[in-house]
Amino acid sequence: MDLRLTGTDVEAEASNHPEIIASEVNPDRLPDWSNLKVIHRNTLPPRSHFHLYDTEEDALSGDERKKSRAALLSGTWGFHLSTSPFKGPRDFYKPGFDHSAWKLIEVPGMWQCQGFGKGPQYTNVNYPFPVNPPHVPYDDNECGRYVLRFEVPDHLKNGSHWRLRFEGVDAAFTVWVNGHEVGYSQGSRNPSEFDVSKYLEVNNENTLCVEVYQRCDGSYIEDQDQWWLSGIFRDVWLHSFPSSHIEDFHIETILDEGYVDATLLVDIKFNRPPESVHLKIIDREGNSKEWEVDDGKYSTRVLWRMEAVEKWTAETPYLYKLLIQVGDVFTAHRVGFRRMELIDGVFCVNGSPIKIRGVNRHEHNAQSGRTVPWMALLQDFSMMMMFGINAIRTSHYINDPRFYDLADQLGFWILDEADLECHGFESVGGDPASYLSDNPDWKDAYVDRATQMVMRDKNHPSIIMWSLGNEAFYGKNHQAMYDAIKAVDKSRLIHYEGDQNAQTADLFSRMYTSVDDMIKYAEEKEWKKPFIMCEFAHAMGNGPGAVQEYVEAFYKYPRLLGGFVWEWANHGLLTETKDGQKFYGYGGDFGDDPNDYNFVMDGLCDSRHFPGPGLSEYSQAIQPVQILGIEGNMVKIINRYDFLTLDHLTCYWEIISDRAEYVGRDITIPSGVKPHTEATLMIGGVSTFSTEVWVQLVFTTRPDSKWAPPNYVVARGQVQLTPAKSLSQIKALAPPSTDGPVIQRKDDFLYATIANGTTFGFDTSSGTLSSLTQTANPELNLITVPFALDFYRALTDNDRGGPFGKQWLDSRLHQTQNHFTEMHIEETGEACTVKVTSRVAPPVLAWSVDTTTTYTITSQHCSVRIQARPHGLLLPETFARFGLTFGMRNIRIVEWFGRGPQESYADKKQSQFVNTWGWPANNMFYEYEFPQEAGNRTDVRWVELREDYGGDEEGRLLRARFGDHEGASFNVLPYSAKDIDECTHPHELRARKRDDHIVRLDWFHHGLGTGSCGPATLPKYQLKTDRDFDVELLLD
Repeated sequence: MDLRLTGTDVEAEASNHPEIIASEVNPDRLPDWSNLKVIHRNTLPPRSHFHLYDTEEDALSGDERKKSRAALLSGTWGFHLSTSPFKGPRDFYKPGFDHSAWKLIEVPGMWQCQGFGKGPQYTNVNYPFPVNPPHVPYDDNECGRYVLRFEVPDHLKNGSHWRLRFEGVDAAFTVWVNGHEVGYSQGSRNPSEFDVSKYLEVNNENTLCVEVYQRCDGSYIEDQDQWWLSGIFRDVWLHSFPSSHIEDFHIETILDEGYVDATLLVDIKFNRPPESVHLKIIDREGNSKEWEVDDGKYSTRVLWRMEAVEKWTAETPYLYKLLIQVGDVFTAHRVGFRRMELIDGVFCVNGSPIKIRGVNRHEHNAQSGRTVPWMALLQDFSMMMMFGINAIRTSHYINDPRFYDLADQLGFWILDEADLECHGFESVGGDPASYLSDNPDWKDAYVDRATQMVMRDKNHPSIIMWSLGNEAFYGKNHQAMYDAIKAVDKSRLIHYEGDQNAQTADLFSRMYTSVDDMIKYAEEKEWKKPFIMCEFAHAMGNGPGAVQEYVEAFYKYPRLLGGFVWEWANHGLLTETKDGQKFYGYGGDFGDDPNDYNFVMDGLCDSRHFPGPGLSEYSQAIQPVQILGIEGNMVKIINRYDFLTLDHLTCYWEIISDRAEYVGRDITIPSGVKPHTEATLMIGGVSTFSTEVWVQLVFTTRPDSKWAPPNYVVARGQVQLTPAKSLSQIKALAPPSTDGPVIQRKDDFLYATIANGTTFGFDTSSGTLSSLTQTANPELNLITVPFALDFYRALTDNDRGGPFGKQWLDSRLHQTQNHFTEMHIEETGEACTVKVTSRVAPPVLAWSVDTTTTYTITSQHCSVRIQARPHGLLLPETFARFGLTFGMRNIRIVEWFGRGPQESYADKKQSQFVNTWGWPANNMFYEYEFPQEAGNRTDVRWVELREDYGGDEEGRLLRARFGDHEGASFNVLPYSAKDIDECTHPHELRARKRDDHIVRLDWFHHGLGTGSCGPATLPKYQLKTDRDFDVELLLD
């Protein structure tokens, strides 16, 4: 029987059958959350983010939480979760409903991060539900019901209008106050504000009920690369407005053509014509100017001419405070005078070109998801300042309002991005733009995202560009968004990467374009719009490699505005195994399917937002003072500030050599070194050195620096003054000796003991160096895994995502073994020579590396020379490395002269400086949140494996010297490459920690690149196999 009984004929039939009582349709109407025509119901028009205050002093304090005419309703609420909006207590909002058995939840917060529901789900592109826009499944749409009982604080009771403001709710919600339905809204990262004046009991207890829907039609344009999480995740406020008040205001600063004087323009809207409006602007020193407006209109425009204004930039974030008084209430906002424009196609602020040295930043916290605590937000900003980052793209939605206040005060360029992405249509077939972006039915939804952004954030000086969203293809609705923004704000450029030809956008934007291709845009003869990399240097795992090449191109070409590294931090969520081991989970760790695995772990910082090695490398590339070279005692530098000279800095130099560091003295920096110009520094008192020497310069802020903490290091750099000694020179400088090593034979072993008591043992049955003993304990063989020529490293994320990792696995590079064919031993009075001929090859395949290894043992050392020729069908195009691998026990300390102290690779080494370093062996391996190759140190002259710290032979187990071999590197790991490859979480890898260490001594090492999403290792950093190898090192 069809229960959907409609029509007169059916009604007549029903009257003849009294047992049929009524027809039923369920649901009886299209839910708001599945209705494209309903974006908001009963919400107030979007406005700037501001609070009202009762006194001027309170307004100037900016203390919204304690002194404003608003009550923060965030805290502990009652909570009930059901699997669908049609299940559970649907009448929970009615007066008298018993919520006493409900569980508790923290607001703001995501319910999945507080143990409710099916848990977090991570996808990068794909929608986690069946694609049927604008509809989402009715039966797979978790519904969180919240309840809060509150009383209106006394200081808010004198209002005439009360507003309930939600700063962010994911994904959509309905609100009731005291049993009355107030309204509905969607747009997860956008605020929603309701007038609750007629529902609020000012002198009694109030009951606020909120029904939150995990998914809605808006979810189709919220498909950002992040966790799918739900709930009231930003603050909730109750605002009290007097009878006459400000509805909104718009601040614009209009600098003259000389960028000296300015006009302050303030448009103010009122709920009704006020009797008077009083405005005051106050500078940092407390000087103020005031003026009155009395025109009796619903809106007013104030223009105030100001002479010789202090200008706002990211380097000089000078802020005024604007105070607006209407009647007896006040509001205040910070004002920064700046002007954005294109000059001959170059993006300029206040008439000067700028360069974006930025990052993409998602809102993320490892414990609370997109609910970011205030201290965590401060930590992010502090870390960015410390590492020289000057710009943030709010990928891919507008952020917590407090974010922009900090950016204004601390000095950051902000690319503010609308909460819009529909990347998932890339996977469903057909023209992806046709579904939403070029579909007129979705125009209002798109425009709403743009309007919400520009209306809330328009008054922040840190915002220099708007963005129409991310990875939403391109269509007519983007033009509509552009037009809506320009109708409000014509002062800023509008960005959108999906507009590949910049038909609508004011600049060209690309993601992950190679340096060479980016330069092609930069070298075009005719161009009117600048070019920006909105995402580059994908920082997933061990990387990014070759970031310096991007930055150098940014500064070389005027058209290139700079870029934003993807991304600031990993998105791991704290979880634990069944036996209580805590770790940071990624896609699939919460039973989520579909998922995009560990692609969410792609940040310069780890999931706790602690800096990783990649952040150090990026910081070195973008630091505001760079050393270009040295000639004699003259060092050439360049000022890469956009506005500042170097007058606020001091510089001192040091001399670095093997196990020695000489403290230098201050260097005079020429005064008035303009931005983007070069200068020469003169180093006095530099002697002639007979050993390798590096000059290190350190630039710090002066004690009276206006815009940075005193004595703060803003830049460091090194240049080589004298070269390293070659192995031939090292051999020639060794103490003369007429005696050779002591040779013994026992069973299948040949033992050769050198003067310091170290004995090298060669297994004549396998052709390997398999034994190493010391005089102090001659029975203890320190070697646990024999020396072997090796070409493999555990794969990085960039190896797996790019072409090289797959090729290495397909070529079975990880399975190669050393197969010796002949061992020739020759003794003379001064040396013993062991020559091993071998073939290094994998199973299954026919390619190989024909190798001759010659060990020459003198009284001073054991020289290891390897001559190798790769050949054969299916030989991989590259090797991961070319070096020796062996296992060794009793290593507690590692000391070396080379780059350090952190890991370094051929294309990720500029941040690591040459010096003599010493670290505990167990600290050498950096633990990425997805296990992979880590801990290499490059440009090494020597490395010592030791039991104790020290610079002599006591405590030394083994030393390896590379001489002046370019790019030599080593690693000391508590794991094998196989262990690292097989584990997918750090706790799994820790369970395999060895008692010994795996040691690698490499002559060559393949670079890292950014192949996880972007260019793979650049050709100049690749370890090609189309060559012969002839290398040497010394062991003692």
